[in-house]
Formats: sequence, C-alpha cells, structure tokens
Amino acid sequence: MNRRAPMKTALLLLASFTLLCGIVFPGLVYVASQILFPYQAGGSLLEVNGKAVGSQWIGQEFKEKRYFWGRPSATSPHPYDASSSSGSNFSTKNPSLKKLLLERQQSLLLAHPGRTNIPADLLFASGSGLDPEISPEAARFQALRVAAARGLQEEQVLKLIDETTAERQLQVMGERRVNVLRLNLALDAIR
Repeated sequence: MNRRAPMKTALLLLASFTLLCGIVFPGLVYVASQILFPYQAGGSLLEVNGKAVGSQWIGQEFKEKRYFWGRPSATSPHPYDASSSSGSNFSTKNPSLKKLLLERQQSLLLAHPGRTNIPADLLFASGSGLDPEISPEAARFQALRVAAARGLQEEQVLKLIDETTAERQLQVMGERRVNVLRLNLALDAIR
C-alpha cells in the first residue's frame, strides 16, 4: 500500500476546498450582490448633492441641539465605530452601568427642560451599539428642542417625525421606528 496516497488526497482536497470556499464562492456572492442588490452591497449609503453622508444602517453621533440624537453607542473608543460593534456587556447590577445611565439621564433632562419620561432607547445602547433608529416616542421627546434650535414650530417637526416613521414589517414584526440620519437630513432640507 502506498503511504503517500492518503496525504496526496488530503492535500488535493484541502487545495480544492480552499479554492472553492475561499475564492470561487465569495467571488460569486460578491458579483451577484453587485448585480442584484447594488445599493445594499455598496453600504446603503445616503447621499446629499452626490456626496455620501452616512449609511442608513449604522448610527451616527449628533451632538448639536438642532439635530435629533440617536441611541447611545456602546462602541469604544469611538462612538458608532462599526469595526468594534458590540454591546457594553454591563450586567444590570453593575455600578458602572448605573453611573452611565444617571449621566445620560441628567444630560437629557438638562437639554430638555420640563420633560421627565425619557424613552428607554435614549438611555440604553442597542446590542450592536450601532443602531441608527429610535422610537417615534424618542423622537417626539426631542422635538421641542430641535424646533427651538432651528426656529421652527414644534408642529412642523412633529409632522416630519410622522412622515419619516417606518411602520412595522408586515404589520407584525418589529416596532415603528425613525431613522435618525434620514430625519436629520429631512430637517436640513427644510432649514
């Protein structure tokens, strides 16, 4: 019996599967995605005047009062860094989480005088730390601040929130939500 035959077969299989699974299949998926889903394959980028301003699927940090703020990001050291996507992994009893939530709460209450019931999605980061959407309630919570900073009527801003709110998929999956980047771009188009 030839002892080299099993080794030769194993190496031939390794090379074949490496070529098939490492080059051919990913290449076919890449080409198919570029042909069938070019927008999604390109990162689902939103453009203004031909310039990419962000992806609709990755949150961005907005700090100015004239913009709606998204969910807090759990990525570090840079907020909304897709290369380090993750949650904070703090347990509910972790003192660091409690401190972080109190800081976020105080910051939101200072920016929104007279408001008390802060929606949870403005306090807690999402599981990925990159969520680009907030609830309509979280957007309405911020409407007066944004309207005042832009010199708009609150009703105008509330109407814009309603217009940019996405419904549940098939009326049963997920929740109603507002993409923060799309909402802020709609605001910039007004004023």
